[in-house]
Amino acid sequence: MNFRRGRAREEVEINLIPMIDVLLVILIFLMVTTTFAKYTELRINLPQANGETSRDQPTLINVAVDAVGHYLVNDAPANFTDPDAFAAVLRQAVAGRKDPIVAISADATSTHQSVVNIMEAARRAGIAHVTFTTQGATGR
Repeated sequence: MNFRRGRAREEVEINLIPMIDVLLVILIFLMVTTTFAKYTELRINLPQANGETSRDQPTLINVAVDAVGHYLVNDAPANFTDPDAFAAVLRQAVAGRKDPIVAISADATSTHQSVVNIMEAARRAGIAHVTFTTQGATGR
């Protein structure tokens, strides 16, 4: 039962011109955006030096604060009443040493204000270098 006897079948034809146009646009895009770097190899003999290590190590003051708001200065408990009193505690911990650094170890759930309190006390004590201690993420 061929009901299409009189109809001629149309030939299936793939027009390649639009595909070539798209490929040329992609090729031009890649040529414009690609950067070429020329790497040169140099053989370098670095100079050697025998020097002593510096004996003037900066004084590191460890200040820890927990989530409740308890403070420790170099593993000794310290009460925080106001920044001036805490600055006196930091000055006592420095005891005239050169280039002291305050390392703040704050609990992850401690308040932002407790960290700002430590930074303000360090500023009032004349300590210009403040750093924060962290630990690596576990379970990732």
